[in-house]
Formats: sequence, C-alpha cells, structure tokens
Amino acid sequence: MTVTLKQMRYALAVARTGHFGQAASECSVSQPALSQQILALETLCGTPLFDRLKTGVRLTPFGRDFVELARPAVAAAEALDDFALRSTGKTNRPIRFGLIPTVAPYLLPEIFPLLTRRLPTLKFTISESRTEAMLESLSNGNLDIALIASMPPPGGPKLVVSPLFEDPFVLATPSSEVTAEPVSLAALEPERILLLDEGHCFRDQTISACRLEGDRSTRTFAATSLSTIVEFVANGQGVTLLPQIALRKEANDPRIAVHRLDDPQAGRHLALVWREASPLGQTYEEIARVIRGTRTEAPVQPPASAI
Repeated sequence: MTVTLKQMRYALAVARTGHFGQAASECSVSQPALSQQILALETLCGTPLFDRLKTGVRLTPFGRDFVELARPAVAAAEALDDFALRSTGKTNRPIRFGLIPTVAPYLLPEIFPLLTRRLPTLKFTISESRTEAMLESLSNGNLDIALIASMPPPGGPKLVVSPLFEDPFVLATPSSEVTAEPVSLAALEPERILLLDEGHCFRDQTISACRLEGDRSTRTFAATSLSTIVEFVANGQGVTLLPQIALRKEANDPRIAVHRLDDPQAGRHLALVWREASPLGQTYEEIARVIRGTRTEAPVQPPASAI
C-alpha cells in the first residue's frame, strides 16, 4: 500500500480545522468515511498523526512532519489538475474561497446564491479568516481566491488583484444622542471610538480614518466582531465606524443611529485576489464580475492587475 492523494487531502483538512467533523464537511464527505481514511493512513505510517482530544485533535510530532511534506504534494497535484483543465476554464474540485470576517456575514448571503445561479458548474468551499492568514493560505495553496479589503503587502506571493467595489464608512452612535450630519471624524472624541481587536484590517482602517495612531497602546476595549461593538454602542458605551455593507444586519436596532461622514475618502476598497500563476484566472475573474454585479450602481471598475 501507498499513501493516497485523498488521504493526504483529508489529513491536511484535519490539521487545518483541528476537528474531524469540520474537516469532513470541508471535504464534502461523511465523518466516518474521513475517519476511516485517516485511520488507514496512520496504520500505513505505523504511528498516529493526531492526538485525539475531548475538544478536537492536534498534530503529533510525526503528524507535523507528515503535513509539511503532504502540503506541497497536494498543491502540486491540484495544480496539475487545474493545468489539465485549463483549456475548459473549469476545475473538477471545489474552489476554496476565503473572506475576511468584516465582509463574510454581510456579503455572503447576497453573493453566494448569485454565484451558484450564474456559475452552476462551479462548486465552492467557504472559509472565514483574517487577511494575513488568507494571504498565507493563498501562498501555500490552501486557498484559491480571497476577498479582502486592503492591498496585499509587498514581498508576498505574486497576486492578481481584481477590484470589486467601494465600501464607504458611516458612523454608528446611540440613537439617544443628537449628532449633526455630516459628521467630522476629526471632531470625534478618540476615547469613545470602539475598535475591533488586533489583526483585523478594519481596525487599522478605522484607526487611520479617525487618526488614532497615538491611541493604540492606551485602549483597553477591543471586540472580536462588529456585532459585539454595535451592542456596546446601542448601550451607550461609545461610537464606532461601520462599513456600509454591514448596515442591513448591524444597524436595524432602534437603539442605533447611523450618520453620514464629511470625509468622502473614509471607506475601503474590496477586491478579489488569487495567485498570478493560477491557470484558472479567467474563471476567478468571472467570479469577480458576478460579485461586482451585486452593486449595479457602483462605478465601472478597472481591469484586474497583477502585483
């Protein structure tokens, strides 16, 4: 017997999720089927790849070495599959699509039904992560495309950046407060502005828009989601910036008031990115066009560019 590509894929999924059930869902198989393949792989290797814990699994030392060797092997096999199908512009596996947390819950319900309807031959696996982690996943082949809201830093993998649309910011305040519009960001009290925790690009964008660079180390409040921040605002404990795409979900509380800003530059640029070397670039650009189509009033976007 030899190690199969399926077993390597399953092992990578378990290592990535830390959970057999989540890995099975990601791989579109039943958990017993995935567990059986992992057990067969461990039998073949003569040692466990994972420590089974009450809360999930973790890699053994052997498992870490195995995953490091399996990852480029699986990436190479998938690249070969994609290359073989390049003339058709299709792929025989799901497209691994990552989105940042300040986009996924607001945009996915809108774009995913449209993608499945407009591009019925494509299948997707969806994941949510921060920008830095997704760029790493693009680099090592764990992701195919990512929807981000900040330009990738220099020095990383060569990526194609396909602009989607502008996402302006608004100010959310307690509805009990009287606030004149449009709101000047310079007039806001810095200590009242609530932020996401470190690592979120939206936090950095808010800090930049509100010119809070000097306040980074003195702030004690940092939330893990916009929903948490909005609840604090609703209870009169501060104000926050919100991206426009979040308003339908986050601003339907009567305790919240939303205000226009006087700074037209306060916002972010959403983009779809993928590896420049991918043979499915035309397919990914088609996905980007479908996403742009959800904003019929958005200005025409420039063509994709490689960086």
